[in-house]
Amino acid sequence: MSFDLEDLRRTAPLLLLSAAGLVLLLLEAFSRVRLIGRHYHKKLPPETSEAYAVPLAGSRTYLMPLTVLFLAAALGLVVWLWPEAAEPHYLYRRMLVLDRFGLLLSGVCITAAAIGALGAPAYLREQRMEFGEYYALLLLSLAGMVMLVSAADLVSLLLGVETMSLGAYVLTGSWRRSPRSSEAAMKYFLMGAFVSAILLYGIALIYGSTGTTELAEVRAHLSEMRSAPVFYLGMFFLLAGLAFKIAAVPFHMWAPDVYEGAPTPVTGFMMAAVKTAAFGGLIRLCVGGLTSGRVPEVSTGPTGWVNVLFVLSALSMTLGNLAALRQENIKRLLAYSSIAHAGYLLVGVVALGVVGDAARAPLIYYLLGYAVTVVGAMAVVAALAMGPGQERLPIEQWAGLGQRHPAMALAMTLFLLSLGGFPPTAGFFGKFYLFRAALQNPSLLLLVLLAIVNSLVSVYYYLRIVTAMYFRTPQEEEVEGHVPAAQGALRLAVLLAALLVLGLGVWPGWAATVAEAAKLAG
Repeated sequence: MSFDLEDLRRTAPLLLLSAAGLVLLLLEAFSRVRLIGRHYHKKLPPETSEAYAVPLAGSRTYLMPLTVLFLAAALGLVVWLWPEAAEPHYLYRRMLVLDRFGLLLSGVCITAAAIGALGAPAYLREQRMEFGEYYALLLLSLAGMVMLVSAADLVSLLLGVETMSLGAYVLTGSWRRSPRSSEAAMKYFLMGAFVSAILLYGIALIYGSTGTTELAEVRAHLSEMRSAPVFYLGMFFLLAGLAFKIAAVPFHMWAPDVYEGAPTPVTGFMMAAVKTAAFGGLIRLCVGGLTSGRVPEVSTGPTGWVNVLFVLSALSMTLGNLAALRQENIKRLLAYSSIAHAGYLLVGVVALGVVGDAARAPLIYYLLGYAVTVVGAMAVVAALAMGPGQERLPIEQWAGLGQRHPAMALAMTLFLLSLGGFPPTAGFFGKFYLFRAALQNPSLLLLVLLAIVNSLVSVYYYLRIVTAMYFRTPQEEEVEGHVPAAQGALRLAVLLAALLVLGLGVWPGWAATVAEAAKLAG
């Protein structure tokens, strides 16, 4: 037998999310309310005949609370396993590992998904695209994320990436009447399939060089691989595949179109949870499989995979911010901002390779702060949807929002200030801790200075939105007639995200303590 009951118990969050996704899928299939009947359809004018294909309003209202309940239970299991994970436990013949690093990143992904799920029903109903599969796909994609951040083997890492991505592909194209959504899903799927082939080929090359796919065993063979070009080619392929998932330059071209075309709650889910899980997988690969010790034996600068990520970090933060300066669409602006933040986060991954374990807690703190900030920002964008097929996406449509919807404008201001790194927000302390940790090695001084300059550049386009909300007069037709889609659950999602952003900024010590305790296995 390849596993025992202890393995099942220790993977309880993963099993719960998988089972919950299947349960929601079955509930959607067997308990859905019938579509509008023919006698109603005959009374509708021709231009509204498409309403015949739309379920009755409220037919799926029970799915969101049930989803949040499942997510809360999964988060409770993460907390329950936390004391036991003080020491790592390898599961399923060392395919997965239970440690606090994986548990904490799983908790971050689940929290971001829960905030997004709270805000989804109001938006989906406003856009007339309410469908029950959304919640099942959300949970099944989350199961892949939990597997990815807990991977102890290249095979389980690949399975986690694919499980996470398949749900994201479908969610991206779920806006069935939107050509942009279909186009975004097709681009994402085709490029994702190509990257999956690169990942698989990289794993094959690593296996051919070392004779194993287990990360700990790969690390044990590193000293023998110094002159093995096939091994390095496989390493570069793996790094390229994961760089695609985190939307790092030059593997970022899909992100602006996909983030813009996807339904806004899906965009927030991808920016927060998918990016967090992808960074978790990247850290597992680099520290658990490609680093011979806690600190590589270098004295003058970074080597190996650190060199690759050093360049990707510099390119991502620079090109992401420069491209964001020119954007007039708020979703595309936040998409390029997400690329820039991938660059900042890569500073932390590079620091893990050069400075060592001292950079781990700041990197985790930054991931936590960024995830709750960006999912909150996208919840505000979703709350201001104006009707079927209409969203308040051009920045000029945000003019005067501070007078019309002061609560939403205040929350968006908080999220933008956090993304820009203003105190007292999570973004400020995330950057402060991360850059301070990187500066422990003089070879990273240039990268940190570049990150600081890029952070200052980003302030301009974040404050453009704040300026529009409070200091610009709206166009006449924008003053009346536009009611935000926000309902109680969506307002609660925005409030929770705002409280977390403020809590991480005003009282950063508790999160820093938890991040410090989130040790990596090995």
